[in-house]
Amino acid sequence: MSGKRAILIMGDQLSRGVSSLKDARKTKDVIVMGELMDETTSVKHHKKKLILVLSAMRHFAEELKKDGYKVDYRKLDDDDDIRSFSDLAKAAIEKHGAEELIVTEPSERRVRHEAEGWKMSLSVPVEIRPDDRFIASHEEFEAWADGRKQLRMEYFYREMRRKTGLLMDGDKPAGGAWNYDKENRKPASRDLFMPAPPSFKPDKTTADIIALVEERFADHFGDAEPFHYAVTRKEALKALGHFIKEALPRFGDFQDAMLTGERFLYHSVLSAYINMGLLDPLEVCERAEKAYRDGDAPLNAVEGFIRQIIGWREYVRGMYWRGGEEYLDQNFFDNTRKLPWFYWSGDTDMACIRETVTQTKEDAYAHHIQRLMVTGLFAMLAGIDPYDVHEWYLIVYFDAFEWVEAPNVIGMSQYADGGALGSKPYAASGAYINRMSDYCKNCRYNVSKKTEEDACPFNALYWDFLARNEKKLKGNPRLGQMYRTLGKMEKGAKLSYRARARAILEKLDAGECI
Repeated sequence: MSGKRAILIMGDQLSRGVSSLKDARKTKDVIVMGELMDETTSVKHHKKKLILVLSAMRHFAEELKKDGYKVDYRKLDDDDDIRSFSDLAKAAIEKHGAEELIVTEPSERRVRHEAEGWKMSLSVPVEIRPDDRFIASHEEFEAWADGRKQLRMEYFYREMRRKTGLLMDGDKPAGGAWNYDKENRKPASRDLFMPAPPSFKPDKTTADIIALVEERFADHFGDAEPFHYAVTRKEALKALGHFIKEALPRFGDFQDAMLTGERFLYHSVLSAYINMGLLDPLEVCERAEKAYRDGDAPLNAVEGFIRQIIGWREYVRGMYWRGGEEYLDQNFFDNTRKLPWFYWSGDTDMACIRETVTQTKEDAYAHHIQRLMVTGLFAMLAGIDPYDVHEWYLIVYFDAFEWVEAPNVIGMSQYADGGALGSKPYAASGAYINRMSDYCKNCRYNVSKKTEEDACPFNALYWDFLARNEKKLKGNPRLGQMYRTLGKMEKGAKLSYRARARAILEKLDAGECI
C-alpha cells in the first residue's frame, strides 16, 4: 500500500464510512469524483433528483477537501470527453500517476459490469470492495435464500433483527411479536396535526446546480424549484432528528393513509439520504429504537419503520442481485400496453392518480402506498408493460436507484416476476383507495358505482384483471376469496364489468383522457 491510489466515489456513496475510504491516506491518495453525462442521462431523471445528487456530491467533495484529503472533482462542464465512470477512472490514473484504483462496489448492475471491466482495461490493479453499509452481505443473503421454496421478506427480516439486536429482548422480539402491521393501517383524518419535514434553503452551491439542471436538462421530467431537500450529512441528520421527535410516534398508525394536499403525513422522507450515503441505515434504526426504549414512540410505529429499512430495504437489494440479468425483462401477465401520458402530465379525471402524479412532478416524491396502490395498481390492472412502469419509477422519484426501485416495481407493484418476491399481486378496486384516503370525495368518478359511465375505473378494471388472468392466478391461496366471489357473480354482471373495462382500455389506447 505504498504507492499512490485513486479512490473513486460514486454519487450514492457519499459517506465517510464507505469501504473505499476507510484506509484513505490524506498525504498520498487522491479521491476522484465526477458529474458524468452518462449517469445524468442513463434515464431522464427528475430534475430534483439531479439537483439532489449533484449538489450533495459537490458538498461532500468540499467536506473532504476541508478535512485535508486531496480531491479531484470534475464538474459536468469541465471536460466533455469524460462522460462515464470508465473515462473518469482512466483520466484520474493518468493525471495523478496512481498505481491502484479503489472503488466500493456499484449498487447498480449496469455500473457493476462497467467496473468489473476495469480489471482488464485499466493499466493498474483495481480493487472493488464490498459495500458494507448494508447489514446483509451478498453471501449472507444467498446463504439465507439457498434451498428455500419461497423467499419471503418476513423471515429474512427476523434474521436481520437477530443479527442487529434491534428491538430484541434477549432472543425474543420486543413486545412478543415480530410484526405489528395489524395496528398500522388506519385512515387519516384532516384534524390530525401533521408536521412537515424540515425544508432547507439552497446555498450558492445548490443554486448553481439548479441553474445547471435548468439549462442542461430542461427536457427532463419534473419541477426544479422550489428545492428544499437536504444535501449534506448535517442537514440529513437534522431531518432525521425532526422525524424521530415529531413524526415517528404516529408513523405506524397512518403509514398507509393518503390525504389530498398532505404529501408527507408522518413519513420520514429519509430514503434518498440513506440511499445516497448521507445517513447510515443502522444509525437511523438505532435512533428509532432509542425513541421506543425511552418511551417517546410506540412499538408499532418503531417496528414498522425499522422493518422498512433492515427488512424490506435489505431484502429487495438481495432479490435484485439474485434476480440476474433478465430480472427487468420479466412479464408474468404478458402486459404490453404503453404507459399512459397522464403518468407524466397528471391530466386525468381520476383524483387519486392526478394527486399522486402532480406531487411527484413537483416534489420527486410520493409515499409507498401512493406508489403501490395508486399509480402501481392502475398500471397492473390496465395491463401496462412492466418495463415501462419500472422506467417511469426510476425516472420520477428522488430515492430511486435501480437496485431498490426495480424489485419494488417489477416484483412488488406489478407482480411481473410471478410471485418470486410477493406472495400475491396487490390488486384492489376503488374501495381500497376510498378506505385509505379522501381522494374519492374530490373525484369526477363515483367510487360506489360499478359499471356506469361515471363509475370509478378501478372497479371494472379490477374484476377484468382477475377474469383475464384467472388461469395464472386462481391457484394462489391468497386470492381464493376473490375468485370465489368472481365465480358466484352473475353472468350479466361479469359481462358488464368486462365491457366497461374494455371501454376504458380503448380510451387509454386512443390517448384519450380518462
